[in-house]
Amino acid sequence: MFQGSMVALVTPMQDDGTLDEVRLRELVEWHLSEGTDAIVAVGTTGESATLNETEHLRAIQIVVEQVRERAPVIAGTGANATSEAIALTTAAAELGADAALLVTPYYNKPTQEGLFQHYRAIAQACPLPQILYNVPGRTGCDLQPATIERLAAIPNIIGVKEATGNITRAEEILARCGGRMDVYAGDDASALALMLLGAKGVISVTANVAPGDMARMCRAAREGDLATARTLNDKLLPLHVDLFLESNPIPVKWALAEMGRIGPMLRLPLTPLSESLRPQLLASMRQAGCL
Repeated sequence: MFQGSMVALVTPMQDDGTLDEVRLRELVEWHLSEGTDAIVAVGTTGESATLNETEHLRAIQIVVEQVRERAPVIAGTGANATSEAIALTTAAAELGADAALLVTPYYNKPTQEGLFQHYRAIAQACPLPQILYNVPGRTGCDLQPATIERLAAIPNIIGVKEATGNITRAEEILARCGGRMDVYAGDDASALALMLLGAKGVISVTANVAPGDMARMCRAAREGDLATARTLNDKLLPLHVDLFLESNPIPVKWALAEMGRIGPMLRLPLTPLSESLRPQLLASMRQAGCL
């Protein structure tokens, strides 16, 4: 059910910082028309860290309503408090999300046993399919392969988004859990390599601006058409890199604003893309056919 190009969707905002519900619905329609395989609402790229609970759940609700079961919706419901993650995951299930994406608890730096108990508690509290999300560069918390293997025994923990960009780490997770848990790339630059090793797809930032080519690249990789997959990945590679010139989602929201898809608004403490970096990102967007 969850495979291919799964966009880590941005959250459009109006000039006053409120949710831009019209643009959010338009983005969903664009992705469905371009072949995006699943929509991830309110993850890191969706500025989950600066949305309050009401806004967070409203964004999930809008995406579910707009998708109308035409593709899976994965709701970002992670938190650094287990009780909050349970509440968000339960609410997302009630809103109709098909799965939850649960980032490791950030800042409080739990042990591996703490991580195991955190995820087990969420899974026991809510039967919604759940995808672990490991991105230690942002959270200060690293979910180790041995802990992921323990969690793979829990039936509704169905996958892991591995966003370290470390191919060796992903290979170890596949070897330990490949028969019981799906692995998804969380780093666009290494996504093709991971899919060729057995990952089911990518939760992608690049798909925000190049949804059609990301969907085609993932499809080619799944079907064993390496030539097509490599050609598309080569075309997109500068985007994979330059969409992280500054902290995500600063570059991707700037790029989408340049494309006329959303307004440029970010919430503080995020600020607009530095002017000195804009020509480089524009060049990558032109190479990828985004402009």
